[in-house]
Amino acid sequence: MKTLLWLNPARAQALQNALSERILIIDGAMGTMIQRHRLEEADYRGERFVDGFDSAHVHDGQCGHDLKGNNDLLLLSKPEVIAGVHTEYLEAGADLVETNTFNATSISQADYHLEHLVYELNKEGARVARACCDAMEVKTPGKPRFVIGVLGPTSRTASISPDVNDPGYRNTNFDELRATYREAIEGLIDGGADTIMVETIFDTLNAKAALYAVEEVFEARGGRLPVMISGTITDASGRTLSGQTAEAFYASVAHGKPLSVGLNCALGAKDLREHVETLARVADGYVSAHPNAGLPNAFGEYDETPEEMAETLKEFAESGLLNLVGGCCGTTPAHIKAIAEAVAGLAPRRLPAALAHAA
Repeated sequence: MKTLLWLNPARAQALQNALSERILIIDGAMGTMIQRHRLEEADYRGERFVDGFDSAHVHDGQCGHDLKGNNDLLLLSKPEVIAGVHTEYLEAGADLVETNTFNATSISQADYHLEHLVYELNKEGARVARACCDAMEVKTPGKPRFVIGVLGPTSRTASISPDVNDPGYRNTNFDELRATYREAIEGLIDGGADTIMVETIFDTLNAKAALYAVEEVFEARGGRLPVMISGTITDASGRTLSGQTAEAFYASVAHGKPLSVGLNCALGAKDLREHVETLARVADGYVSAHPNAGLPNAFGEYDETPEEMAETLKEFAESGLLNLVGGCCGTTPAHIKAIAEAVAGLAPRRLPAALAHAA
């Protein structure tokens, strides 16, 4: 791998400095907060998408169709909603906020016939988050806030057949994933992201395509951003959907030399604990965890209170497992505030000696 300079060396150094000093706080769920606004179809469409397709783009013959549920599109139709969520998390104590770009890939946007918006969505996602972080830094000088440019897993898997009757069939492939990720990465960088995070990884082959695209973009630009990687353990088996344990998952992505590796989503903090401990034992870099607020109930809602979640994650920190911590599905600013208060003053996980010296 060619050695490249940082695209934004001052921000990269500020992030390294913060990580060396304390446990950093990642924000919580975006979807949970958007649901609180009870948005309707007209809110998702706004003016630009009033007919159900992009009026600023050549119409491709598709009939008007529903856009409700396309949360990434709110970056263009209701950006004030997304900015408001970012700001609430920053005020709750988040050091890093994730862009609202979890599904801003051509594969996921194809469900709405909006594949042509991928670059714009990612650029706008980073721009909105950047503006919120900059505004918060003005209020609290000396405490930098960082934008995590999010690359979600897409709705497809390159490792597993979606057809039980045809085990060899795949509905995507490495090159298709690589291409859509590359377009998204370009937008995130141009919008002002401080890091790129490949997150909620259930299929490591998908993640490898994303990491390949990341390196392609860095090579083309002659510089890089810090890369964060976060997988997801899908059930009590302790494995990703594509069958890897936490240790095997780390071995598969360590070649990307990530700033951090961690786990998020799927399980609550208590169920994630042993797997985070595994990463803390084997990882060369920093370790992150942003679990769900427990497991979903029969109504698809999350019952774990901010106090319960904070108590569990405080033990993670006291045991020396964490460098970054936050929340995923079901978490709110109240959860993030409680977590931030719970880990305040606790020492971050110590890096392996060789890496700590290099940093």
